[in-house]
Amino acid sequence: MKKSNGAALIPIYVFLVLYLGLGILFEYVLKIPMGFYNIPIVVAFMVAIFVACLQNRKVSFDEKLQIMANGLTDKNIITMLLIFLTAGIFVGVVGRSSAESVAYFMLSIIPARFSVAVLFVVACFVSTAMGTSVGTITLLTPIGVAVADASGFNLPLCVASIMGGAMFGDNLSFISDTTIAACNGQGCAMKDKFRANFWIAFPAAIVTLIVILVKSFNTEIGGVVHHDYNMIQIIPYVLVLIGGIVGFNVFVVLIVGIVSGSIIMLATGQTAAVDLLTNMGSGAAGMFETSMVAVLVAAMCSLIREYGGFEALLSAIKKVFKGDKGGQLGIGLLVGAMDIATANNTVAIVMANPIAKEMAEDYGISPKRSASLLDTFSCIFQGIIPYGAQMLVAISAVSELGHEISAFQIIPNLFYPILLLVSSLVWMLIRSNDKPHLAKRR
Repeated sequence: MKKSNGAALIPIYVFLVLYLGLGILFEYVLKIPMGFYNIPIVVAFMVAIFVACLQNRKVSFDEKLQIMANGLTDKNIITMLLIFLTAGIFVGVVGRSSAESVAYFMLSIIPARFSVAVLFVVACFVSTAMGTSVGTITLLTPIGVAVADASGFNLPLCVASIMGGAMFGDNLSFISDTTIAACNGQGCAMKDKFRANFWIAFPAAIVTLIVILVKSFNTEIGGVVHHDYNMIQIIPYVLVLIGGIVGFNVFVVLIVGIVSGSIIMLATGQTAAVDLLTNMGSGAAGMFETSMVAVLVAAMCSLIREYGGFEALLSAIKKVFKGDKGGQLGIGLLVGAMDIATANNTVAIVMANPIAKEMAEDYGISPKRSASLLDTFSCIFQGIIPYGAQMLVAISAVSELGHEISAFQIIPNLFYPILLLVSSLVWMLIRSNDKPHLAKRR
């Protein structure tokens, strides 16, 4: 292991001050309209990377460039970028009219008051089947925007409900990268981890649904929603939803949506071939900032890891927590801190795995329990941080459809991640040690 170096974490502090600190100042103290958007996230990360490059004079600048390049070779980063761009093209192809058709179709078959609850439940099922929260959010956010426009529900509530449902599936799905990483790293079967995870996630989901319903019944709906919709334009969304529930690869699902959407838009005369290509380009361009953030985060974290910043973080957590329940909380906070630093729950799990496994052995925590803790707490933090891929994709999709929304408007409505944290802590308190006879003295 590299030598522990707490100063290596300074770039993260710099980013947080610039992006979150100034954003909060502008939005809530100075009351600047959409003040959060005055802080370009790419510039904040560039400054943080510049600070990281100024550190550790023993490493030449060329070597630092190579370290950052190595951080971009991770499969998860490439997969994320491709999902971003493919999803952007899908949104560009189907456009606002298709999303509105889906929303009005939903509102025509169910009472408008239950629309947000349906969005949450659908997001839960789709993300569990697809194994990706980012893919689910990109597919369903346009529908959430159209539901908000049509029914009068608060837009941040609709978007947050979709994000919460997406994190439910990300946490439980057998084909999720986080599940695969946690189970492989801790040495347990996926079905065992699922069983340990289900009794934490399911109660949180049920309470979330109740909270959404209560807020829905306390929301004044502007009468019965009547609007014409084109059933043919719904087909791309139906196909991607069916593909997600069946469990097809997210790229296959998105490509099917793009192809079917293109055929329908051209056949019905909704757009010309040239305009369709333009819309594809615009949709992909709408995801460029999100993609760039993923690249910059990976590059910055590579330097922090090389300088020993993560070792300092890990060792501090490991020294503080004592006892079985303290060990479980320590593992949860460990991966949570890594997720805050990397903004990628899969990467956070991979990085935390070795220390978490050692902690599990020391504290007598079973592999299925430690894998569940890693996956659950990474999803809790990933579902809340304002610079995570899930949040950025949701904001980008909303913006692509002609609306504006900030992370701090969405966060207060993220009931599921918060309730998942509560459920996890309660489960820690009532659950006895998995392997007390194997726990080492501390």
